Amino acid sequence: MLIGSFGSWFHIAHTPGYVGLIRAIATFVSLFGEFLNFTIPLLILAFVAVGLAELGKKANKLFGITLALAYGSTIIAGFAAYFLGSTLLPRLMHAIGSKAIEGKSFEPIFTITMKPVFPIMTSLVLAFVLGLSMANLKTPTLMNAMQDLKQIIVLVLEKVIIPLIPFYIAGTFAKIAASGELIPTITIFAKLYVCILCLQWVYILFQFTVASGWRKENRWKDLKNILPAYFTALGTQSSAATIPVSLQSAENNGIAPDVRNFVVPLCATIHLAGDTICLTLGSMGIMMACGLHPTLNLYVPFIFMLGITMVAAPGVPGGGVMAALGIIKSMLGFNASMCELIIALHLSQDSFGTACNITGDQAVAAIVDYIDNKDRHDDPRIPETSTDSADSVTAE
Repeated sequence: MLIGSFGSWFHIAHTPGYVGLIRAIATFVSLFGEFLNFTIPLLILAFVAVGLAELGKKANKLFGITLALAYGSTIIAGFAAYFLGSTLLPRLMHAIGSKAIEGKSFEPIFTITMKPVFPIMTSLVLAFVLGLSMANLKTPTLMNAMQDLKQIIVLVLEKVIIPLIPFYIAGTFAKIAASGELIPTITIFAKLYVCILCLQWVYILFQFTVASGWRKENRWKDLKNILPAYFTALGTQSSAATIPVSLQSAENNGIAPDVRNFVVPLCATIHLAGDTICLTLGSMGIMMACGLHPTLNLYVPFIFMLGITMVAAPGVPGGGVMAALGIIKSMLGFNASMCELIIALHLSQDSFGTACNITGDQAVAAIVDYIDNKDRHDDPRIPETSTDSADSVTAE
């Protein structure tokens, strides 16, 4: 509604008064974008470093298996999105030009350059070094400092960036509307939205097909017990907030207590296939709309790096796009206006991406449960009929 009102308003005429107002909006968008660029490297450093350090502390036999399955699933989702996009998007997308997207006919009244403390890739490498080091060394002082930095970034996100993002997106579409390209842009968004949602649903079915083949039994029946968690994720837009419902769904599907109590919370942090599908397909569509060609050579390293960067996503209000924005800019070459569009696209479908994530967690839990049983040389577990606590283990 807000975007539509901007479109109709700014399409009236290019009188000096309207041009001045649009330039004022362009100034806000420019300043906010500069501040966002300044914050992203700090966000990556704090969230990725702390996330890797905390993962490293979970010295559990099942950790490596769960990590491999979650990362592999995320990577497969990324490549599935790329190949679907390279097949369908050229037929669905049409280039509207980067100039129209940027709205360059309405320059900001003034600009302020806010240079980041360090480049994005430097931030990412430093986060890996610090995170892995903190995971293997006893460095409480450094860990406390990084957690304090993380809390500061969270405060900035919650009090400044997240509240202003809707106005940032509306300003972006106002510039597009003033350029006369609002309808083509909305059409592109609608096509991308449908492609992303359909692939997310198909990928959920694929994950449970793999789980069924691995366990040599029908795990598709689990989906009916996962519906409460799916709809909870649609409402909360948070994998972490959905964990209690996800644990109940795993219990209803017969996943052993020790496995579900470990795998479900862990996968809520590291398994983000839904976000990966959105970011891969969405970025490809935006590139094509700008007349660029997303090649496999460009996306192979991006997808592998995206799977790692997603570790930071659950701790970032607003979803995976905030954590991934750094590599989207550095590896795909997105400019400020293209970043505005990928943020808008991701936020519009974040609920479904989160629901895809937590549903896939159940398939990973089913596979880990089977591997755990096999390693113990036990018969497959029988679904518990009695109530057990979070720390209890079914007696053998």
